[in-house]
Amino acid sequence: MKDAAGQPGEGSPLELDVIIVGAGVGGLYAIHKLRGQGMNVRAFEAGSGVGGTWFWNRYPGCRCDIESMEYSYSFDDDLQQEWHWPERYGTQPEILRYVNHVAERFDLMRDVELNTRVKTAHFDAATGRWTITTDTGVTATAPYIIMATGNLSTPQKPNFPGLDSFKGEWHHTGLWPPEGVDFTGKRAGIIGTGSSGVQSIPHIAQQAKHLTVFQRTANFSLPARNAPLDPDKEQRHKSEYSERRTAAYDTPFGIAGYPRPEKSALEVSEAERNATYEAKWAEGGSISFLYAFTDLLTSKEANDTASEFVRNKIRQTVKDPVTAELLCPNDHPIGTKRLILDTDYYETYNRDNVSLVDARRAPIVEITPTGLRTKDAEYELDAIVFATGFDAMTGAMKEIDISTTSGAQITEKWTGGPRTYLGLMMAGFPNLFMITGPQSPGVKSQMILSCEQHVNWIADCLAYLDRRNLQRIEPTQAAEDMWVAHVADTANQTLYPMANSWYLGSNIPGKPRVFMPYVAGVKTYTREIATVVENGYEGFVLSR
Repeated sequence: MKDAAGQPGEGSPLELDVIIVGAGVGGLYAIHKLRGQGMNVRAFEAGSGVGGTWFWNRYPGCRCDIESMEYSYSFDDDLQQEWHWPERYGTQPEILRYVNHVAERFDLMRDVELNTRVKTAHFDAATGRWTITTDTGVTATAPYIIMATGNLSTPQKPNFPGLDSFKGEWHHTGLWPPEGVDFTGKRAGIIGTGSSGVQSIPHIAQQAKHLTVFQRTANFSLPARNAPLDPDKEQRHKSEYSERRTAAYDTPFGIAGYPRPEKSALEVSEAERNATYEAKWAEGGSISFLYAFTDLLTSKEANDTASEFVRNKIRQTVKDPVTAELLCPNDHPIGTKRLILDTDYYETYNRDNVSLVDARRAPIVEITPTGLRTKDAEYELDAIVFATGFDAMTGAMKEIDISTTSGAQITEKWTGGPRTYLGLMMAGFPNLFMITGPQSPGVKSQMILSCEQHVNWIADCLAYLDRRNLQRIEPTQAAEDMWVAHVADTANQTLYPMANSWYLGSNIPGKPRVFMPYVAGVKTYTREIATVVENGYEGFVLSR
């Protein structure tokens, strides 16, 4: 029972209309949206603050790869008109400041439980309610649960032998200490050259006595061309916000303002093709570069021209030819892994205090008390940084024991890879929704747009159920099977599966090799989920 303040009595679960797991950008918007519909909601957040990925990833150089004027909420025009972004690409501290401002402005924190990690979530078919337990002892129950757990929120922690013996300090980029790390005068090593490695390496190199980079796989990185945001451009963008936000849903990546390509890379002369790439390189940014031609992600021959262009840029930038070749990716087409944006990444290898180790040719064998040992050599280190990525898209949900009285369990259901309908729900798990779940465009889109899109869809669905006095919604197995096959077929029409990427789970030992994002694009996905609703929630069973 509840007390006079609406809180549960001692030993009783908190009774809610909707449980939200996670208070990143998606979870926070879910609080705002559902509260606006008169629902009693609460978000449970493992961190000591809100912001999700922008709360945890505090490593030096951490920055968004979507332009700041686009990477923001659209649900309140006053908010987007008043907020000032100082740079073309937002830094982690600035984005976190923005998220906290939103939480304060819309009084969201009163419905957030911080420092509270959800351990179990169980659906009782007899009562039609989900019940969660947490590591703090707090329990809650509600008819509906929304998993706003994020796609990059479960760090792939290092499992090298000997780590416990290391006498220096070590850090994971995804669990960076809030107070920061001082590498001044230290011999530092960094393992991994994905996004967090590429962004942090130039900053660590400026501090450290010496930085040794251990690279297993070279990745493509493009110049961000970051700069202070031009005031005239900012005002022009704000004056067009309404039109741009609407237009974003009519694009592949959920970002407006980039002219769509009209020609194949193979139908123009070499001179015209290189001139186009040069212009995109000078402009900076990943979306613009991938929009150079129509077929960069569908034709290997076309993609080869872009890949070789970037490899030549690396060779022109890095003075030592051996190091330059090591930094040239040759195992995947450009764009089939998430393109990295950097500031002076390749230039950093021209510094006297930076060296590159080929960890594919000479794998790391163990961490030692004084550093690490590869197959070929020992390295004396005072500090080690693990830029080893995340168990992306599925890791956070599989860390929670999600089950139902009918015997469904998330770990069993996803043994062979994630299975969802629309990336929003799963057969066998009634009333459980996901925000930017696997098999949606989430990680291949402007993430805040996709968060808003999913929350709006969920909110409309709950309102639909309420109007019809219905209490339960669940996808059919046939609809889920169809969607899983459609997502796979769509990916197989592109070059994406050619890369050993976190899109496929390739960075996690033993994880099933399944392409997880929906790459038909935001425009197509928007049409798909709207059609489902127009057809009376086609593919779902709705019941009392």
